[in-house]
Amino acid sequence: MFKYSDSNKRYYTLDYFYKHKFNSKVFKVSLNAGFTCPNKDGKVGIGGCIYCSKSGSGEYAGDIKKDLITQFQEVKEMMLKKWPNAKYIGYFQANTNTYAPLDKLKEKYETILKLDNVVGLNIATRPDSITEECLNYLEELSKRTYLTIELGLQTIHESTSKFINRCHTLECFEDMVKKLRERNINIVVHIINGLPYETKEMMIDTVKYLSNLDIQGIKIHMLSILKDTKLAEIYNDEKFKLITRDEYIDIVCDQLEYLREDIVVNRITGDPKISDLIEPDWLVKKVTILNDIDKEMARRNSYQGIRYQKKD
Repeated sequence: MFKYSDSNKRYYTLDYFYKHKFNSKVFKVSLNAGFTCPNKDGKVGIGGCIYCSKSGSGEYAGDIKKDLITQFQEVKEMMLKKWPNAKYIGYFQANTNTYAPLDKLKEKYETILKLDNVVGLNIATRPDSITEECLNYLEELSKRTYLTIELGLQTIHESTSKFINRCHTLECFEDMVKKLRERNINIVVHIINGLPYETKEMMIDTVKYLSNLDIQGIKIHMLSILKDTKLAEIYNDEKFKLITRDEYIDIVCDQLEYLREDIVVNRITGDPKISDLIEPDWLVKKVTILNDIDKEMARRNSYQGIRYQKKD
């Protein structure tokens, strides 16, 4: 059995991590705090990343028309029916959640931290969007709650990064990882498999690179082509190759083998809204994908980190 598992999982799941850290079932409550993005408003770019949805990649975040407490309570009430003793982490998900004046950030974060049974915050952002002033506040925040900063990277390959209009460099990402870890702030990194024209080797190289950084978690997504995005226009024109379901499972299993064993796998597939999804249609069967990843790891008799090699 994998050392960070008490089930059939051969990788370090977020559920296992939370259960052993908090001795309780823990849920992330996705929130939409009404932030924007420097890649949309012209500070670093226009139009955002080509795959970004109209909701700012916050498909399951709360309703922006409602205040944060209402958003939170609506999710909490649903979860309480099944897990009455659960604890919660506020997840600031939609758009760039450190891209605002510090007093506004404090107001949003502290509102959620005051709620009962909230044990932490996850804050999704970009590596180019955390000021020194914000870093100092986050450091203070991390000393009184379980704080995680989720950084979008998506790929280490600069050619792909330019193609998808990320508008920041790998050097910028590395610099922010260093700054956060100097303050002992936990980091989860987002990557996307199946980005246009990337090979299997390129996707694996992204994980190999991250395994040698001081990060605490990873989210692995499959590229979703969603309605009303620039990516949908490009796909309609170019019909670039999408990886198949079987290819995705094979790539993820390879990535897990190269992933350092103590990095918590927060997500291992995409979860798009069916009504917005153009391709790939197999993404809608999330549970079967997870099950088949488990089966393939078992067939290989493999585990997370089995092929990890520390870089000198």
